[in-house]
Amino acid sequence: MDLPLNVDFSGKVVVITGAGGVLCSMMAKAYAQAGAKVAALDLNEEALQKLEGEIPEGQTLKGYKANVLERESLEEVHRAVLRDLGTCDILINGAGGNNKRATTDNEYQHEAKAGQTTFFDLDQDGVDFVFKLNFQGTLLPTQVFAKDMVEKKAGCILNISSMNAFTPLTKIPAYSAAKAGISNFTQWLATHFAGSGIRANAIAPGFLVSNQNRSLLFNEDGTPTARTAKILAGTPMDRFVDPSELLGGVFFLTDDKAASAITGAVLPIDAGYAAYSGV
Repeated sequence: MDLPLNVDFSGKVVVITGAGGVLCSMMAKAYAQAGAKVAALDLNEEALQKLEGEIPEGQTLKGYKANVLERESLEEVHRAVLRDLGTCDILINGAGGNNKRATTDNEYQHEAKAGQTTFFDLDQDGVDFVFKLNFQGTLLPTQVFAKDMVEKKAGCILNISSMNAFTPLTKIPAYSAAKAGISNFTQWLATHFAGSGIRANAIAPGFLVSNQNRSLLFNEDGTPTARTAKILAGTPMDRFVDPSELLGGVFFLTDDKAASAITGAVLPIDAGYAAYSGV
């Protein structure tokens, strides 16, 4: 992998949740390549095994099955990480996502058609799941792993927010609101841990094509949807963000020297989407 910054994370233990997914597996491999000892956490053991198999000899990455919504699961993994790798220096809260049960079919209520899932049809359990996965799935790992940082009076937490946190997108009200909560929580953590030597920041990715949103962006035949056309029309760089383009911001914000005075920041990585008014 061609790393975006020449940063040495040797001696650091990096814990990454959601590491079985496309974005966080990429981050996990990047940190391992940069010298860190990486604890990759995910519910999907098969994805973790695949990730472990992609790590070259001489680099350190170990997968751990973990449920970010169950404290006991996280505590068990924490003990294993302490035994295998050491205390946590950097925590990447990457677990999150949307759910179809919390998504409307129509962008505007007045355009709703018979048979579509409207705002009034949103499933309560689906909405609850989205909020728990994104918010509690960030809070609980932080409660467990930030204890190491408090004891050392040093460390860094990086959360994954979204452009949805700045301006909510149509169709996905629960996800947008949950990510707004992550941005707010990041600022809260930055304040709460300021005297403990711990920094807390977040990145806010723009539009990336992933398995979670592919059906919203592309039709079954591979052609772009009308939503894609609207997204690109509102993005000055006229393209989606490539997952690899997140790494520069991730490395920067978690480097103690480069970002020593940066805490409570939410960094957009969005090809200019947040900067454009549409006019």
